[in-house]
Amino acid sequence: MTALPGLSRGRAWLVAVVATLAMSVCYVDRQVVSAIATSVRRALGIDAEHFGYLAGAFSLSYLVVAPLAGAVVDRVGARRGLVVAILTWSAVSAAHALVPSFAVLVLLRIVLGAAEAPSFPAAAQSVRRALPPGDRSAAFGLLFTGSSLGAAVAAPLAIWLDVHFGWRTAFLVASLLGLAWLPAWLLVTRSPSVRAVLRQPDASLPAPAVARPRVSPVALFGDAAVLRALLLVVGSAAGLMFMFVWMPQYLELGRGILKPDVARYVWLPPVMADLGMVGFGVLASRFDRRSTTQRSHVGLVLIAATMESVMVLVPRVHETWPAVFVLGVSAAGGGGLYTLLTADMMARVDPSRVSMAGGLTAAAQSLVYVVMNPIVGRWIDRSHSYDGPLVLLGAVALPAAVLWCLVPARALRAVTPAR
Repeated sequence: MTALPGLSRGRAWLVAVVATLAMSVCYVDRQVVSAIATSVRRALGIDAEHFGYLAGAFSLSYLVVAPLAGAVVDRVGARRGLVVAILTWSAVSAAHALVPSFAVLVLLRIVLGAAEAPSFPAAAQSVRRALPPGDRSAAFGLLFTGSSLGAAVAAPLAIWLDVHFGWRTAFLVASLLGLAWLPAWLLVTRSPSVRAVLRQPDASLPAPAVARPRVSPVALFGDAAVLRALLLVVGSAAGLMFMFVWMPQYLELGRGILKPDVARYVWLPPVMADLGMVGFGVLASRFDRRSTTQRSHVGLVLIAATMESVMVLVPRVHETWPAVFVLGVSAAGGGGLYTLLTADMMARVDPSRVSMAGGLTAAAQSLVYVVMNPIVGRWIDRSHSYDGPLVLLGAVALPAAVLWCLVPARALRAVTPAR
């Protein structure tokens, strides 16, 4: 695939890699509270249902702000958007170390959700504008590894810090990672060629002769490509929610694993999610390069959804390592779904609305978290079991994928095949 005008292919991929690391830092900050949930719950007197509301508070804020953040990023650009966002959320994350009560923690989670809302729209915009069309599915697969890589790092790191130095230290250390990432982003995006490409509505297409009218996030809901993507986001987010929010507690309280030993297991599903994201993205890009038009990849979507649905089998698996592996297969399928639906949507929506569309899909994921986390928490408090939530959350992906395949959307734009 030829490079974009003014930007080498290697430099374009470097932008994608650093944007992916931004997602990793973002997810480290948001995942610390889930990784050390049992310590935080004991210290602040929180039951499972209230922890569900706590997780929902972050997601509710993210839900409200993400579409608006996407619209802002479309106007100011990914470079400035990510700089402001990461400085803000690092400060808020550090404030978690001083939290005196459950109410204050809820407030900080709301502010953190708003501060992190620009992260995915800005990172998605960077990939969409920097990479040529035939590379984008693979690049989106890489981008989504940022979230699961962050989860894979956050859980063992936070648990180790919690055991040795206390849970407040875990929040403080996590907040420093954003400051460590910032110089890399400023360095990679400092050249005039990168800035010029990131400012284009779509670097792979000629600039429009007539300026497009601004479109609000509400108006974008009428776009068939966005509505189609939102359907699959809702279906796939439920299973991934368990990995990101509840898995450390499930291992400690549901399977009786001692807290220091939980770190031995929690890394595997996020790593397998990474493999699913990259693997499905590479397959989709390979198919795209062999065709004169980008494809919808229906077969890959159904395979990924079937993989995510194996979560329903976890209650029947009695040994811990095999159960964690099944959760990993489910996470790989869920990660693959996110890669495929995002690449499909980004190829269909108007290039000037890329960040806004990404904000809407992030908001849809948050909506699932807002609704389902309190339900899962209440279910666990009343049944003293995680089996029911595992079956419920795992059963959603495949029906949603079938509906996604049946819903029509506008044709994908033509791409230049590899030479």
